[in-house]
Amino acid sequence: MLPSVLQRRTSDHIPVLADDVRRLVAVQPGETVVDATFGAGGHAALLAADQRGQGRYIAIDRDPTVQPYFESFRRRFGSLQPRLLRGEFSNVLEGLAANGVEADVVLLDLGVSSMQLDIPERGFSYATDAPLDMRMDPSGALTAADLVNGESERELANVFRRYGEERYARQIARAIVRRRPIESTAELVDVIKSAIPAPARFGDGHPAKRVFQALRIAVNDELGALERALPASFEMLRPHGRLGVISFHSLEDRIVKTFMRDGERGCTCPPDFPVCVCGNEPILRAVSRRPLRPTDEEVAHNPRAASARLRVAVKV
Repeated sequence: MLPSVLQRRTSDHIPVLADDVRRLVAVQPGETVVDATFGAGGHAALLAADQRGQGRYIAIDRDPTVQPYFESFRRRFGSLQPRLLRGEFSNVLEGLAANGVEADVVLLDLGVSSMQLDIPERGFSYATDAPLDMRMDPSGALTAADLVNGESERELANVFRRYGEERYARQIARAIVRRRPIESTAELVDVIKSAIPAPARFGDGHPAKRVFQALRIAVNDELGALERALPASFEMLRPHGRLGVISFHSLEDRIVKTFMRDGERGCTCPPDFPVCVCGNEPILRAVSRRPLRPTDEEVAHNPRAASARLRVAVKV
């Protein structure tokens, strides 16, 4: 895909919860920002503007198609010595932490990016016909087609149930096995529709939504990456540093919520212990008990923000 075509298709990219992110992570001039999911650079432009030409900006992304967006960002904010580190964000964050890199802000904007959804050939969308791919890093070995055509009925059902919370996981897995090989998104959508009861096809959202989510998460190990990235992010943060995480479904948000709750609590002793014997102390303070959600106005302007949830914590 040529960069010029890519930029045309994603020129209307709008960062979600932008005002809340900017307000709560509160970037100051001279600080170091690690943007672990650079994407099209929407949040990056806002946070870098708050640095006012002073500090450092480190961007991370596994998707090679971010390069033209990063080059544009670097031309605009060159005084921040921007760096783009290619790779899966948990691996890069762990490497940075191991090498003693410190940050004042780490931002994780999870899920699939606009550039991935807007390029049909990448196979993330159930709305257009394309090869069944779904790799965020196109050089990765595993594709959605590999899973769909290679896993057992039982394992497919487990993937759909665990990562998509799909009610009809078993029926869909059985239908897939009977229909294989399946090579395109349209073929998979047809199989899903044929496997679920008629009323469910007209329920909440597209009938293939949960299966596509599950396959994408499995192909890219998204939940495993998040579980590794959170402690690595906090290891990097200086005292009073801020971690912001934008999630888009309950599985991601549950991991973030648990991490922040445990970090705020500190003590891991069983509840029936009369005194703490573990010696663990709180490592963070959650900015709010509940995640911030987009306003109705934002959702009307940017429908992709509808399921977004923002949690922010401060290192103590």
